[in-house]
Amino acid sequence: MAKKETIVHWFRKGLRTHDNPALSVAVDKVRENPNKFCLRPIFVLDPGVRRWLRVGPNRWRFLQQTLANLDENLRLINSRLYVVRGNPGDIFPKLFEEWNVSLLTYEHDIEPYAVKRDKTVEEQAVKHKVAVHVEKSHTIFDPDVIVRRNGGKPPLTYQKYASLASGSKVPQPIGVPQKLPAIYADPAADSKERKDPSCYDTPTLEELGVDESVLAACKFPGGETEALRRMEERLAQREWICSFEKPNTSPNSLEPSTTTLSPYLKFGCLSARLFHNRLSETIKGRKHSQPPVSLIGQMMWREFYYCVAAATPNFDRMVGNGVCLQVDWDTNAEHLDAWTHGRTGYPFIDAIMRQLRQEGWIHHLARHAVACFLTRGDLWISWEEGQRVFEELLLDADWALNAGNWMWLSASAFFHQYFRVYSPVAFGKKTDPQGAFIKKYVPELARFPAGIIYEPWKANLATQKQLGCIIGKDYPARIVVHEEIHKVNIKRMSAAYSRNKALKEGMPPSEGNGVGGGDDAPKPSKTQSPKKRATSSSSSASSGKGKPAPKRQRLENTIKKFLSKQ
Repeated sequence: MAKKETIVHWFRKGLRTHDNPALSVAVDKVRENPNKFCLRPIFVLDPGVRRWLRVGPNRWRFLQQTLANLDENLRLINSRLYVVRGNPGDIFPKLFEEWNVSLLTYEHDIEPYAVKRDKTVEEQAVKHKVAVHVEKSHTIFDPDVIVRRNGGKPPLTYQKYASLASGSKVPQPIGVPQKLPAIYADPAADSKERKDPSCYDTPTLEELGVDESVLAACKFPGGETEALRRMEERLAQREWICSFEKPNTSPNSLEPSTTTLSPYLKFGCLSARLFHNRLSETIKGRKHSQPPVSLIGQMMWREFYYCVAAATPNFDRMVGNGVCLQVDWDTNAEHLDAWTHGRTGYPFIDAIMRQLRQEGWIHHLARHAVACFLTRGDLWISWEEGQRVFEELLLDADWALNAGNWMWLSASAFFHQYFRVYSPVAFGKKTDPQGAFIKKYVPELARFPAGIIYEPWKANLATQKQLGCIIGKDYPARIVVHEEIHKVNIKRMSAAYSRNKALKEGMPPSEGNGVGGGDDAPKPSKTQSPKKRATSSSSSASSGKGKPAPKRQRLENTIKKFLSKQ
């Protein structure tokens, strides 16, 4: 009897069985002729990735749980997950030969590493006469289609993207593939399986190099099953779904005030198309909030960043990035380390960064606060440094969204009102005046009362001793004085904008456009005066009088609404 041909579905993102078109193609092919074909769904665990990819223990745990759950769900359709160890470029030629592979299916990925990797594997497939079938299902809309509609260039505003996407029909999600027939037999054991039947089992945390002793309680279990459960739990709160507006949620509530589905969307445990479809069903016929602040609007932000990232070389860095402002950021390892580990001396900022390290998740507006603080607000450190820290610690660290949001918050792209600065004191007070969030994540300050917990340096030494925490000893003194430094940085950002504008217009920068900014910075117009728009330490953000162009009015109104809540 001739050896069966193997159909391989390659999981990368899209770690689910529901609404997985590439997986369905593979399963359907086997179902058509189970005597001729067998199925091997695989995940490639490349040990070399750990040498360059920044992944913290929380995200490794999430991945490990997700793979285990994916294996369970594949067994429900009479298959299983095969976790293959090795570099994709090395292992696929061997698998093509030994498994007698005739078809490889997978989901498209826009990340530069993935694009290069997939090109190599596709070339190898051609050499081994293996057909390749690729589906685009990680986003709702195809980024390439949107870019073509925009004349071959990515849309650089949310509104423009939404306008272009409105011409596309939202794809309907598909269900879980039907079970493979009862007569289907597992693939014949290969040479590795004959030596070790467990060689393709899902990895343990130990294999992934995770020290379980450093892990806190798991607040976000990985996997498709948990993703669907959480989605349904939230959708059952219909009034909450309909009235949801992102600016009205709290960055420092003790329990998340948003859906917390972002890690599941990042790994593809939850289909973006299914979530969009279920949201649309939930709000249908009812009064509801509108994009960009509604939940569907939040989904469109994800689509927007994926689209721009797919068509922008060097999207995750400043140099060579056509959409990114070129800024003379400082290098300060000491300040970067203090920010990374929650030791800046600003309790609100430190609480957020400690929550991130412990749990792998922080609220989106909390990300705003710490990103602004690191970059243009206080420390004047490159957004690329912050991006790297988020890449390591966030469960939902998504290449396109991570880079896009860091450029936005540093006013390097997409958002240009650099004179609006988050206060590391006032912003948190708006939603947590008693400082319960700080007390949870910065326990050194647990005895400090509401009046000074956001500004503990204002307590005299006797009071500090009485409260059991001496500033500069038990808890760090603040590393910068926000009231002073943010004004200096507004001038530096103004100078950077002037330099970039001059370069684009082909004009030499003026003498005042030096690295230091300060008094030598170019004089802005009256409507753009940083001096008039500078915040004080007691304000959440500075306000401006300049009017945006009509076509941007709605987006600017949204931004104002965001900032009015701070």
